[in-house]
Amino acid sequence: MAEISIRKVGKTFGKTTIMEGIDLDIHDGEFVVILGPSGCGKSTLLRLIAGLEEITSGEIAIAGQVVNKLEPRERGCAMVFQNYALYPHMTVAENIGYALKVARVPKAERLSRVAATAKSVGLSEFLDRKPGQLSGGQRQRVAMARAIIREPKVFLFDEPLSNLDAKLRVQMRHEVRKIHSQISATSVFVTHDQHEGMTLADRLVVMNKGTIEQIGTPAEVYERPATLYVAGFIGSPAMNFLPGQLSQSRKGVVLENAALVPLAEMPGLADGHLVQIGIRPEHAKLAAAGQGTLDVQVELVEELGAARLCNAVFEDIPFSVLTEDKVHLAPGTQVGVSIPVGHIHLFDAESGARIKAGVGAPPVVHRVERRPKVG
Repeated sequence: MAEISIRKVGKTFGKTTIMEGIDLDIHDGEFVVILGPSGCGKSTLLRLIAGLEEITSGEIAIAGQVVNKLEPRERGCAMVFQNYALYPHMTVAENIGYALKVARVPKAERLSRVAATAKSVGLSEFLDRKPGQLSGGQRQRVAMARAIIREPKVFLFDEPLSNLDAKLRVQMRHEVRKIHSQISATSVFVTHDQHEGMTLADRLVVMNKGTIEQIGTPAEVYERPATLYVAGFIGSPAMNFLPGQLSQSRKGVVLENAALVPLAEMPGLADGHLVQIGIRPEHAKLAAAGQGTLDVQVELVEELGAARLCNAVFEDIPFSVLTEDKVHLAPGTQVGVSIPVGHIHLFDAESGARIKAGVGAPPVVHRVERRPKVG
């Protein structure tokens, strides 16, 4: 079993608090992605799990054992770094088998395990090459093979794909997920790339400024974001936001120009309560001017092949619509936008917290679900 339990964990550097009060349970065999922008604390949290940074407060346990005072090599974790961290003077085979050599594993067993591990990541024909003779994707496979051969309880990935080009990143995402399924180890993957997070994770942990904003499956986080921050961070193109005030008598939200956006369900808040409406570009629909929920002015239309992204403004507020409609929309054109009530997200303007109205039920922040073991 390789469950990870994080309780009230904090980290400070001098007088600067990087994070505090972090609570997180990662189940045995689960693939968890910690997602957030640069500086949010995600890599620091990973290094705390690995033992590469010292915990200031709180407790981390791996497989039921508190590891706060344990050295990195004693924690049963293997880490894959962004910069590969390979030995340039060693061959691929020597890099993969280095940990076994240090552990004095007999040569015959070491060579056998190196060959088997290299085969599992598609490196069998490159064993005699040195890192400088490999592509970026091949070097990343070597880094993963070096971690796999140790047979760790926990895999830790620190933005391992960020140095690769877009096409290779997609390919390597598939490789990472396939390897995880093969070895059934608990995996924690840190990234700032939401596409990586959405495609890799059993569960996402969205971080912001040293705190956890939301924990949930990729679908839960996308469909029911817990906060304005999560709603704006997850999704490409990004969610649109419109400020307004609740009107119980009119059963909706009144925008700045007195336009009304109806709600499927009214929250139990007073008239005039300040809110932010969220609507994803793919859920908004173009209409003739004066025929939609509101009118916008087109600024730029981006051709995406299968669809177009109409970038517009509503009362100087950016508003985009993702549409398959191929009609020509020149800059300055006034068009209507229909906002389906079933796709409206509602947030408190002051706290940024989700309000129970519009789309589905509110998410449970920091919810921990028991998920089946992978593999």
